[in-house]
Amino acid sequence: MNPVKLFEPIEFKGVRVKNKIMMAPMCMYSAINGVVGAFHMAHLGARALGGVGLIMVEATAVSPEGRISPYDSGIWNKGQAKAFSPVVDFCKSCGSVVGIQLAHAGRKASTDHPLRGSKPLKPSEGGWQVLGPSPFSFDPSHPVPKEMDEGDIAKVAEDFANGAKNADEAGFDLIEIHAAHGYLINEFLSPISNKRVDNYGGSPQNRMRLLLEVISAVKAVWPANKPIFVRISVVDWVKGGVDLEFSISLARKLKEHGVSLIDCSSGGVSPNVNIELYFGYQLGFSKEIREKAAIPVSGVGLITEPGFADFIIGYGMADMVEMGRELLRNPYWPLYAAHKLGVEIEWPTQYHRAKY
Repeated sequence: MNPVKLFEPIEFKGVRVKNKIMMAPMCMYSAINGVVGAFHMAHLGARALGGVGLIMVEATAVSPEGRISPYDSGIWNKGQAKAFSPVVDFCKSCGSVVGIQLAHAGRKASTDHPLRGSKPLKPSEGGWQVLGPSPFSFDPSHPVPKEMDEGDIAKVAEDFANGAKNADEAGFDLIEIHAAHGYLINEFLSPISNKRVDNYGGSPQNRMRLLLEVISAVKAVWPANKPIFVRISVVDWVKGGVDLEFSISLARKLKEHGVSLIDCSSGGVSPNVNIELYFGYQLGFSKEIREKAAIPVSGVGLITEPGFADFIIGYGMADMVEMGRELLRNPYWPLYAAHKLGVEIEWPTQYHRAKY
């Protein structure tokens, strides 16, 4: 039998993660004016007690207009950062590394709570002006975004830098730039949503420009010894959209800019896609990025079984296994997985009576 790799530690810029299990950033729509509270302490704290190596906090807006909904968490002011601090401290006290995904929703912003259908909000309902690289809506039900001018673009880079600075003050170990799922940076990357004819549109280099400027702005304020991850949609699943070749080139650029890991997801820029879902359906993308860009990657997509998760690591399909819904179902999945794989790991002292 091959040795179990899932519970071996991994390091990024000296930040040691105790295992290769990463909690995917999942929006909870439970913040008030961007401020997290007791729910997030319970929600994230449970996964830390459950043994998750790296907890990635949900897409957190770097500006009010960058929120997906009025219920998103935010990191654009000091009060929001202060609210995150005790949550981060508790998760770290349990042995988890804690990151936060910095995000701007772009043309997919200003929508209602998912329990009410995520419909676009009208101004009379508290909605706001959405922004995008070009004046084309996500779908016919969404408003046409304002085509961003140079001032709008510069502000986005400044907002990400401000969010990174606040995240550092809140105690986060690392940050992830959200450049996937049809949100603002992904909108600039994709020719489906980016029809610009200036320095931010057209060629692959121009479409990458905003993301690289965001990273440069963030690096100016983010500690050099703390990692930066980037989540990308490796493919748009739409003809003429982002494809694997583009994403490999992008990953190489991100590596040159000091990014420590590429979080490999897909889709989101267009609503009209048909994706064949199966266990690990995106792992081919992470493997290609890992091998051809020579950069660490995380793999995500219907990963539920411990043996399969360990297989992913052992056979070089990803450097970290990223889990979302499975950790919502079972926050103690790492403890269960270690037991099933025959690996001895540390349990919370308070839970020892249940270990054997």
